[in-house]
This record gives sequence, structure tokens and C-alpha cells, in this order.
Amino acid sequence: MDENLISRMIKEINGLNKQETKIMEVCGTHTHAIGKYGIRSLLNPETQLLSGPGCPVCVTSESTIDAAIKILENDNVILTTFGDLVRVRGTYESILDQRIKSKTVKILYTPFEALEIAQSNKDKLVVFLAVGFETTAPVIASAIQLALEKNILNIYFLCSLKLMPPVLKFILDQNRQHIHGMICPGHVAAVMGEEYFQFIEREYDIPAVIAGFEAMDIIGAIYTVVQSRNNPGTKKFENLYRRSVRIHGNRIAKETINEVFEVSSTEWRGIGYIQDSALTMKASYAPFDALKRFNIQLLPQPNRSQCMCKEILLGIKKPSACNMFGTGCIPEHPLGPCMISSEGACASYYRYQL
Repeated sequence: MDENLISRMIKEINGLNKQETKIMEVCGTHTHAIGKYGIRSLLNPETQLLSGPGCPVCVTSESTIDAAIKILENDNVILTTFGDLVRVRGTYESILDQRIKSKTVKILYTPFEALEIAQSNKDKLVVFLAVGFETTAPVIASAIQLALEKNILNIYFLCSLKLMPPVLKFILDQNRQHIHGMICPGHVAAVMGEEYFQFIEREYDIPAVIAGFEAMDIIGAIYTVVQSRNNPGTKKFENLYRRSVRIHGNRIAKETINEVFEVSSTEWRGIGYIQDSALTMKASYAPFDALKRFNIQLLPQPNRSQCMCKEILLGIKKPSACNMFGTGCIPEHPLGPCMISSEGACASYYRYQL
């Protein structure tokens, strides 16, 4: 890390930016890194960083958790998923509550472990609760393809895979004068390509920068947005993560997604129903669809959270604006998913800002 260069860039940002500039960092990993490196504390008050909806656990709907709990009513089911998800509440309970009630829940690192569990427990029905964005989708798709190839007939996938552009359009359509620039998620761009986020400049005429996750990456992105905002006529879209992101992305990963999934609409926790914002399994892979196997429909549920996760996910408010933050809602006793997930904005603010 070049501390002298970072110091000079921060000085230039603070010297140049004399007007309110709200920049949304979309990705939860960016939010975590910004807190870890103390970047907010280095910026003048005019430059404000707002967290976005890029935490997959945070935007997983109550109805998806309810579906997982419903599936666990079957005694011969082994539910597998990622760690943070077990603590997220559905309408009334969490998956962790079911585990305490002696339901079989296993926490995994990859979906391929679920395939191994299914092969070792052929008398059981193994369900993998899969959440994520375009970054996770190729891995989930590959696991489903492998299940078909190996004829593993007792594995099912409960998928809650979401797409970034529709939710960003939803935010920008509602808040055109609220957000002045975006730091786009480098992981998603590495899969989908830099062209995937060019619509932000083209359709909304605000700066957008694809960035990596080191301090220099993020400060460089902030610098680029501030430069563009304060110098009309300058380029408004930049890919500063060229070491990982190509123009058209990862061809094989995208082909894998397109082979297994199709675009559909879905509910985002705290945000609502967004058209064409999800990936669901194509008919050719329907035998692995947990919703079809257990005859479950995802029904929209009212947001019962006592906290301000919705406003935080949309970049309207910062976690510190919530009355529950740091008092009734802490990582040990979270009230909402933004405090549960390690990528959640509230968890990041609590860890690094207090």
C-alpha cells in the first residue's frame, strides 16, 4: 500500500470537492473494506459514502427463509446453506431456531459439499439454500449441472439468486437527485464484464466506477467520481479493476449461468418486488428445484423488522441514523439482516465506527 499516494489523493479529493457528493458503494465487501481502512473518517463532510443493496444475505426475503423452514418440516430432509443465513429470520423464526429444535441443518462453504452429503445419505433429501448475486450464480449453476451429470437425484436447490442492474435502476429511478455517483461491485463485474454497469452513465448521467477492494482501489474510485462531478464534460464511467475485469467478463461463467438459469422477478427484503431481478432454474433443470419438489410458493411477506434496514439498503440513511443501532441491535443480538451478515452495512459500521 502506497500511503503517500493515498494521502495525496485524499488531500486532492477534499480540496476539490466543495459540494455535497453522495457516492453509493453497492457491494457489501466494499462497505466492509471502507470501514476496515477508515476511509470515511478521511473524507471531508461534503463527500458522503452510502451503502447499497449488495449484501446477499441482507436482501434475501422472509418468504425464502419461510420456505426453507417449511421444507424442514419433512423429517428426512438435510438442509444445507451458508453460515450467515441461519440467523436471518423469516416471518416468525430463523433456520437456527429450527436447528435448535433438532432439525438437521448443515453449514457449508460451497454447494459441492451438498452434493457429497447427498451421495453419502441416499435415504435423505438434501436441500441447498443458495443465495447470492451474479458472482455466486456460476458456482451454483455448476453444482446443479454436476448433480445432473452424476445422476444425484436426492439433491435440490432453493435458489435466491439476484441480479444487480434491476435493483440499481430501482434506486436511481427513485433517487435521481439523491445519489451523485456509484462504486460498482468488482466481483460481479469480473463475471459479467465492465459493459454490465455502463448503463449507469448512459441512462442516469452520473459517474460510475468499477473498483477492487484494497484501500487504493476504493480511494481511486472516490477520486474518479469526485473529479467527474466537479469537472463537467469528463468521462463518467471507468473500470479501475482491469486486473480482474474485462469488457465482456468471463465468457464461461456467463454461459454456465445462461445454461441453467433464466431471468424472473422476485422480492427483495425490505425493498419490495422488482421485475426481472432474479435467476430461477430453467425447465430442463426443474427436477432439482426445491420449490417444485416440495410444492411451495414464495408469497410476499410484509416487512416486520423493527430496524431501518430498508432505508439503509436503499442508501437513504446510514446505520447510525437507526434508533436501534448499537443499542437494541448489535451483532450478538441483531434485529435485522444488515447486522447479521458480515457484509451488512450495520455490522460494518458497528465493528469499525464505534
